Amino acid sequence: MRIHILYHAGNETIYGVWMMSELKKHGYEVSPGTLYPLLHNMEKEGLLKSRKEVHEGRVRKYYRITSQGKEVLKKAREKVKELAQEILREDKSYG
Repeated sequence: MRIHILYHAGNETIYGVWMMSELKKHGYEVSPGTLYPLLHNMEKEGLLKSRKEVHEGRVRKYYRITSQGKEVLKKAREKVKELAQEILREDKSYG
């Protein structure tokens, strides 16, 4: 989920309810009690930065990726690419 969050926060400004909906489209059933601490921890780790805005009378926290988050995402892409190539490679040793 962290990589998915970084990906979206790198493309656009995200907020919790939207991210829960996006993750649900990909099969993740995430409660606010799971997602919001995750976003908070990613911010503490320097992967995301946030700003607060009032939206329809309520304060909403918006997140964007940081340069450190971009580096983590870049490394994750490399690992995913390597894994995908390995998995998709036709391996003659398995019959």
